[in-house]
Amino acid sequence: MSIVKKYFLDDQQMLLAVVVNALIIFLLYFPEIRTDAFNFYQTLDFIDHLYVVIFGLEAFYKIRHYGSKRYFADGWNVFDFTIVVISIPGMLHYLGFTNVMDTSIFQLLRLFRLARLIRFLKFIPNVKMIVAGLKRAIRASVFVLVVLVFLNFILALFACHFYGKLVPDYFGNPMISMYYIFQMFTVEGWNEIPIIIANAAQQSNPDGSLYTIVGARVFFIFVVLIGGIFGMSLANAVFVDEMTMDNNRKLEKKVDKLQKQLSELIELLKDKEG
Repeated sequence: MSIVKKYFLDDQQMLLAVVVNALIIFLLYFPEIRTDAFNFYQTLDFIDHLYVVIFGLEAFYKIRHYGSKRYFADGWNVFDFTIVVISIPGMLHYLGFTNVMDTSIFQLLRLFRLARLIRFLKFIPNVKMIVAGLKRAIRASVFVLVVLVFLNFILALFACHFYGKLVPDYFGNPMISMYYIFQMFTVEGWNEIPIIIANAAQQSNPDGSLYTIVGARVFFIFVVLIGGIFGMSLANAVFVDEMTMDNNRKLEKKVDKLQKQLSELIELLKDKEG
């Protein structure tokens, strides 16, 4: 039995400790607990910082047992050690060693410990296959995503030119315009903005508002069709296709194997008949 298992928590117990720590941090951000008359917040805050010590001891025992070279060869160990290191300033502030400077920002560093929950991925069946599929899907989707970004950029400039003065809250500058065009790519609120433009056009120029209203409706229908229905659907199709490629390859191998066996069976039957 290793020194880590003998004197410390195993991986499953450590993951449970991370979950409990996450729940404690979750509770610490309730204003009602901060103003609790029974000092419940101080108790939770103490336990939260105690977890820094627990995670630090875990790293210490593992480095002592495995050696630094073997310990840091594991990516998960490097990740855990980094989380412990960036949690130290908050711990020092809690102990009163950093009161000569403003260290309130360091309190946020403890949230990085929640990232340790990623270690649960190790227990997901076929996680390596899933991660490999995710990498392939991202690589395959890059071109489609770049095209969508470029399309968003162009359409945002058009919207900014034609409707920036009418509805500056939506298309007053290119950055705001890109945000709302992307929102339309997701088919969210696409029918509301033309109505707002129509109302603004009728107030500013009642005589020429008809052309503006019709033009806005045609333009935003084009935005939804090109960016939302075709563009996003294509991105989703490419992404899903790459994610399921491993399953398709397995099926293809099984089909090839069956065809080979079927060919061998046909040959045996021919030999018997001959």
